[in-house]
Amino acid sequence: MKRIFTLFIFLTLSLFAELEQVPATPDFLKKGIKIIDIRTPSEWYETGIVEGSFPIVFFDEKGAYDVEAFLKQLNMVVKKDEKFALICRTGSRTGMVSNFLSKEFGYNIVNLQGGIMYLIQQGYKPVPYKK
Repeated sequence: MKRIFTLFIFLTLSLFAELEQVPATPDFLKKGIKIIDIRTPSEWYETGIVEGSFPIVFFDEKGAYDVEAFLKQLNMVVKKDEKFALICRTGSRTGMVSNFLSKEFGYNIVNLQGGIMYLIQQGYKPVPYKK
């Protein structure tokens, strides 16, 4: 019975999950959707971050990750039913992470394709990262 209930909850969450694929552009930033930057601190220092974004590491420099720690920090920033966007350097990591979070946990996510590098190419000027 417990397994059936757990399966029901998982299926219900996945019905409400939404995943959008949108190019990272300055126009998108004007929408006011919270942006979670999943890059590493060294990357944040190198390029800066989107003004008002929330830097939360998903993969560390060695490629390791801690889903529980990430979700704990994420849930302090966004509500479960709130749409938010993920950004990384080029969109590769956010492609994987946004799909995972949407399917496994039911988050409504916008994957910012092309990442911060594409955004910079579009003329956006990131702000310096400050710890």
